[in-house]
Amino acid sequence: MGVRRLKPTTPGQRFRVANTFEEITTDKPEKSLLVPIKKSGGRNNQGRMTVRFIGGGHKRRYRIIDFKRNNFGIVGEVKTVEYDPNRSAFISLVEYSDGEKRYIIAPNGVKVGQKVEQGPGVVPEIGNALLLTEIPLGTLIHNIEMSPGQGAKICRSAGSYAQLMAREGKYASIKLPSGESRLILSACLATIGSVSNSEHSQEVKGKAGRSRWLGIRPRTRSSVMNPVDHPMGGGEGRSKGGQPRSRNLIYSQGQKTRAPKKSSSKLIIEKRKSIRNK
Repeated sequence: MGVRRLKPTTPGQRFRVANTFEEITTDKPEKSLLVPIKKSGGRNNQGRMTVRFIGGGHKRRYRIIDFKRNNFGIVGEVKTVEYDPNRSAFISLVEYSDGEKRYIIAPNGVKVGQKVEQGPGVVPEIGNALLLTEIPLGTLIHNIEMSPGQGAKICRSAGSYAQLMAREGKYASIKLPSGESRLILSACLATIGSVSNSEHSQEVKGKAGRSRWLGIRPRTRSSVMNPVDHPMGGGEGRSKGGQPRSRNLIYSQGQKTRAPKKSSSKLIIEKRKSIRNK
């Protein structure tokens, strides 16, 4: 897995840092696991724009990903490693011994022909999904459930992973990529290893057109708007425009966004690291 800097044959290529896609083994997805995606362009059911800067982009089909890994006791074989336009991580097609095919988030270092399993009593190897009670302490994990049987919710994006730190009673303590440490029920599933495409954050689009291909429209800076359009607009010359905030007067820095009475707050051992707290 790696990235490469392209030769500046055109202005758009000059700053481009592209993925080499060395891990990808095929460009043809499994048809039985595809469903269509209808784009909204940021409009609601009345046709009014409710989310700005969304629209256009290349047509996509959604790949149905198995986040639950609930076919316990059935061995699967990794058939492909594929690109998924709907997420930053790569995905793998797994064919199980009963003939069923499922997509999973590809772990870092997964190989075609590798065997994967899930459920109680499984060996803690890369790609296998185990209960937190059976994973050795200190192991790097991803695709972590927050409630048993719910399906993976944590550490699903490219290169992300958490670390299993301790177990006490019915809870396990994990350290998340944000720096937060929290308790999760030990009956939840997690997958061994880190997520593939770990150098995704080093990619550079190189030109505005690449954002348009991804369905991202140009974003106007709030400080160059007029006062009627945004609280940070107006002023003579390049004015600061006050404290950064949205057009609905919601501050973007320093304001707490977590619900004060959220039930899961008691499971957080250490809050995530923040630059403003240092």
